[in-house]
Amino acid sequence: MKPEYRFRDIEAKWQKKWEEAGTFASREVEGAPRYYCLEMFPYPSGRIHMGHVRNYSIGDVIARFKKMKGFNVLHPIGWDALGLPAENAAIKHGVHPHQWTMENIDYMRSQLKKMGFSYDWSREISTCDPGYYRWNQWIFLQLYKRGLAYRKKSWVNWCPQCQTVLANEQVISGCCWRCDAQAEQKEMEQWFLKITAYAEELLSGHEKLVKWPEHVLIMQKNWIGKSEGTTVSFPVVDREEVIDVFTTRVDTIYGATFLALAPDHPLTLKLLERSPQKDRLVKWVKDQIAQRSLHREEPEERKEGIDTGQRAVNPYNGEEIPIWIVNYVLMDYGTGAIMAVPAHDARDFEFARQYNLEIREVIVPSGFAEREESELETAFEEYGVLVNSGPFSGLESRRAIEEMTKLAEEKGFGHRSILYRLRDWGISRQRYWGTPIPIVYCQRCGVVGVPEEELPVVLPSDVEFKGLEGSPLEKVASFTNTTCPQCGGPARRETDTMDTFFDSSWYYFRYCSPHESSQPFNPQLGAYWMPVDLYIGGVEHAILHLIYARFFCKVLRDLGLTKEDEPFPHLLAQGMVTKDGAAMSKSRGNVVDPDEMIQKYGADTLRLFILFAAPPEKEFAWNEKGIEGCFRFLNRLWTYFIDHLDIFEEKTASSTSTAPSSDSGRRLKTKVHQTIKKVTEDIEQRYHLNTAISAIMELFNLLKKEGETLKKNPEGRALLRETMESILLLLNPFAPHLGEELWAMTGHRAMLAETPWPKFDPQWAEEEKVTIVVQVNGKLRDKLEMAKDSEDRLVREEALKLPKIQKYLQGQTPKKVIYIPNKLVNIVL
Repeated sequence: MKPEYRFRDIEAKWQKKWEEAGTFASREVEGAPRYYCLEMFPYPSGRIHMGHVRNYSIGDVIARFKKMKGFNVLHPIGWDALGLPAENAAIKHGVHPHQWTMENIDYMRSQLKKMGFSYDWSREISTCDPGYYRWNQWIFLQLYKRGLAYRKKSWVNWCPQCQTVLANEQVISGCCWRCDAQAEQKEMEQWFLKITAYAEELLSGHEKLVKWPEHVLIMQKNWIGKSEGTTVSFPVVDREEVIDVFTTRVDTIYGATFLALAPDHPLTLKLLERSPQKDRLVKWVKDQIAQRSLHREEPEERKEGIDTGQRAVNPYNGEEIPIWIVNYVLMDYGTGAIMAVPAHDARDFEFARQYNLEIREVIVPSGFAEREESELETAFEEYGVLVNSGPFSGLESRRAIEEMTKLAEEKGFGHRSILYRLRDWGISRQRYWGTPIPIVYCQRCGVVGVPEEELPVVLPSDVEFKGLEGSPLEKVASFTNTTCPQCGGPARRETDTMDTFFDSSWYYFRYCSPHESSQPFNPQLGAYWMPVDLYIGGVEHAILHLIYARFFCKVLRDLGLTKEDEPFPHLLAQGMVTKDGAAMSKSRGNVVDPDEMIQKYGADTLRLFILFAAPPEKEFAWNEKGIEGCFRFLNRLWTYFIDHLDIFEEKTASSTSTAPSSDSGRRLKTKVHQTIKKVTEDIEQRYHLNTAISAIMELFNLLKKEGETLKKNPEGRALLRETMESILLLLNPFAPHLGEELWAMTGHRAMLAETPWPKFDPQWAEEEKVTIVVQVNGKLRDKLEMAKDSEDRLVREEALKLPKIQKYLQGQTPKKVIYIPNKLVNIVL
């Protein structure tokens, strides 16, 4: 009987062999080319999902391919293991977060191993291990010593259900990103990291990230939000306070008819102290703070404000103007105060009309005369010529900005400024399952860092989880009560823990020496492996994780641990996995369990399908028929090899160096080398893993077609053997278990994973060219030479680039571009 394709047995067999042989263990080999392939590590939520399968399958193809290409590959895995869900599970089910987390890690590890991923499990890390978070604490202390970690009181987003602080990015449509509870505002002492000290370098570093998706760079640039302008100081009348205003349009300052402060500006409550309506106005301010934070990214439905009754002096003309508190100015941009110029800012214009405030035109288009206030229908926001602006009237806006900024600097009431939208990173979390912040509070010595030799500050195990307000650590006296490291007197330990993004901001360095006990990582080993050559993960991490990781890399550089400026020169942002038109989620009931698919079809089939159905960066729509099709392909491949094992029993010479005498042989040999070339380039250059798989399938189909003729003579049989071996080598990164089994069955002693990647002969791989007619509105205008059977998209793009065609287009966008494969392109205007 023919051996059946028993995928469960085959996959278990080879996973065991790889593990026993240490096939994917990474070693530092001087002189050998090295390659660091990394996928974003998972949170141990309990089970892997299809997003994990796709992410890790992409990385595994690259890692296996690079190993076969002779690279010394580092392909590690670990667990982003701290975080709120474990604590919520403890409250709900009465299971300690450590137990819940470790059980989940054990199960998910077994799932990943069933997929056959080529991880170096000897480098596995877990961020909940005190041996890991000890170095979180060490890094924090270095930041604290350098003034890059500090404590201040601030309004924070608070989730009443999770009982913790939320970062602005974690509030989505006014709700907690994890539990969907309505977020609230709360004023608390918080620890911050001064990421703003690196704002300019985080921006300028984008120039080095030429292998990042453009949309990710744009998202980061917008988040950092650099603005160049002028800071002007407005003294408050009859008070000592001064209100600093940042503006990019100081040329409009003579048109400022009021100052507008954000509700959470530091001076807001002070300015209301003298008001007879203080209580009502303070309540309005607090309501606005809450509303603005919960709906941060949404435009105000209606602009509202209150007059404080106080006035400030415009230093350019000495005019006293009222100070308002308004809901459309944000504290987290600029100084939290603006000079309101209704004639030249749309928001100020709308507000002034609503509250009957003066609108004074001070900029007009070149050649225009100034108008009466009643003539202004909208704000004029462009550059122009200054009017009603004292000695600056008649100047063009750009020149006026220079002259007016110069005057402010000379007189001492202003200066040039660069501001960023980016705000310092609040890391305090009122939860248990996180890294304890290594700080103690002493009445005599104040805020004191825990000595490095006393690290790690370990989470206590005797904690009750009842869901009460505040951190569970506050209620553990044995943890909270301590002694001051400086004076030895009684002290209180910090009970906030770190935002878990701290853990994931440097883990890629830890993989270089995961068992290092004297420092976060060995700098020499870090220098050997870093930077990460390819980083793979979802685009949803474009802002938070990727900015924080870049920040930490620069901090570790400045601490002397690395010379790298950027941790990830090449980012591959994979698309999400959807089903029935929506992202997979338990709430939608459209989740497909990877375990069920592995049990039904096998890991190789699941890997092949999830890579074949769409390019990595595109959204992937789950389709049961698609996975069945991949399963049938692997079964056909298995059957063909079993039926032709006799070819490998013969001692036939390789046909590589000889030209086949038959047309069938020449067609197959050409296809073999073209396929090796295409699959190599698709993996290495373009990451078009779907088209690489398609090319392998095409080669197999031609093998079956030409095989019956070729196997009748020794020359043909040698070519069949060469072709079959090439297919297994090319398929190995995608379906490694099946490949290894057939490789062994065909008499090869070395593992397929240890076998070099096949090389193509450029002469045999040369593609057949075709001449394609290019028409515009049905008339011949040019011709295009392309490789036969080129992708439709590529042919259309090349046709539109032709100089002769560009003349006919004249900047127009074609209504449609019709392509008849290998023959004709018709551009319809």
